[in-house]
Amino acid sequence: MLREILSHRQKILVTFLFLFSLLSNQYYGNKGIFPIESFCHFDVGFRVLNGEVPFEDYWLVSGPIVDYIQAIFFYIFGSNWQSYVLHASLFNSILTISTFYLLKSLKLNIYYCFIYSIFFALLAYPSIGTPYVDHHSAFFSLLGIYILITAIRTEKKLYWFLLPIIFGFAFLSKQVPSSYVILSTILILLIYSTVNRKFFWMNYSLAGFFLFIFFIIIFGKYQGIKFSSFFEQYILFPLSVGDERYENFNFTFRGVIGHFKFIYLAIFPLLVINLIKIFNSKNYIKENNFFYFLSVFSLTVSLIWHQLITVNQTFIFFLIPILFAFSHIYLKFLNIKFYKIIGYFLIFICLFATAKYHIRFNENRKFQEFKNTNFELSVNAEIIDKKFAGLKWITPEFNKNPQDEVFLLQEIKLHLNNDTRRKMLMTNYSFFSTILDQKIVSPNRWFNSCDCTYPLKNNKYYYVYKNFITNLIKKNNIEVIYLIKPVENSEIYQYLNKSCFKEVKINEYLSSYELKDCFKS
Repeated sequence: MLREILSHRQKILVTFLFLFSLLSNQYYGNKGIFPIESFCHFDVGFRVLNGEVPFEDYWLVSGPIVDYIQAIFFYIFGSNWQSYVLHASLFNSILTISTFYLLKSLKLNIYYCFIYSIFFALLAYPSIGTPYVDHHSAFFSLLGIYILITAIRTEKKLYWFLLPIIFGFAFLSKQVPSSYVILSTILILLIYSTVNRKFFWMNYSLAGFFLFIFFIIIFGKYQGIKFSSFFEQYILFPLSVGDERYENFNFTFRGVIGHFKFIYLAIFPLLVINLIKIFNSKNYIKENNFFYFLSVFSLTVSLIWHQLITVNQTFIFFLIPILFAFSHIYLKFLNIKFYKIIGYFLIFICLFATAKYHIRFNENRKFQEFKNTNFELSVNAEIIDKKFAGLKWITPEFNKNPQDEVFLLQEIKLHLNNDTRRKMLMTNYSFFSTILDQKIVSPNRWFNSCDCTYPLKNNKYYYVYKNFITNLIKKNNIEVIYLIKPVENSEIYQYLNKSCFKEVKINEYLSSYELKDCFKS
């Protein structure tokens, strides 16, 4: 009878977690737009759905798996904004429920599992609300760590088999932070195998790894993706950018310590407890609990390092409830009298941190570069197109007058729709292919004039990218290229001869570049 009651309660809690994590992200995914990031998978998802291929039809340095997943969502739910946000929302739900079940499997009280999972749901995907490569890579990596812990705990073959597959998805979402997590996981498994004389898992993990590689090769062949295109765009070019970032890394106390203070605070009890166990118990480094700790600790270090190197907006505060939950679990090792009181204290601090970052990143949309914005000024984006129904339009650049931006986009939409020529578009408003239901070629997912998403003149892969754009124009018989500000004409002229174009300024934000005979085969 008691077991049935507990099972019923668990179903209620899990159902609530699913709905809460789904709907909270769905809400914040409709609150404001930062075009270069909010739309980064919108048009490309539509283009993949309609037969275009990453690495061949657009230059890609990260996220092919995210584009394909988005294409699936568009296929099932329609090519519209709500199905776009649903992609991130469903991912938020899967990770939240996985967090709940992992914590429960480690014998944490079910209601504590629920509380920490709620905190996680608020700090995970809602910070951006829409699919994004850094988030997907981090969350697939997190799921990989969950599977690693479960594999060590249960020794079931299925988890060892799934481990390299999930990490493969993480890597194909973005090379980092997934690579850091994968390398640290390999090191952990070497230690685990050495001290425990357990090597059985290798057969199953290798089987999963080779099956994943085989599937990727077959799928890439079917899609017509040349290995040279993948290798240059996804491996070699990002490595050339990464070298510069490592060289330019600057240590500051505020950046390295102060910025992540609540993450350090959350992991501190976990670290102390494990150090005590290591010194007090000779065989602790053979126990599963030690490897759970190593897994979570390595994930934390990997994600912090990634944030420091990329210098992007911080999105890893979802680690706080996970680390507090593990600290709470490991308190039992101390056999202290005030276990419950200390546990409540950890939950209270976690609540405070969650509220702090929820307000900053979800309510105030800091990840999307909003500052002192009155979101009451938002405009219903359905005015731009019915596919944007439910989206409250406001951007950092037009945060005082979003209506002006909406009218501008309406004008651009009308002009592009009336132009029946074969078009290329360079913009960070990457949604015109979808709302016009047209094939509009674009060489990149985004345009940011930094040597991190496509090679600039000082990069050794500059001529590879130059040839890529030239071939793209020829292959699609492009007749006119459009630019929408803030993308500047340098995006054309640094790769293509200026004399090959007739430039026409249509309005303050839209310009066209009509091609002459330079690109005829």
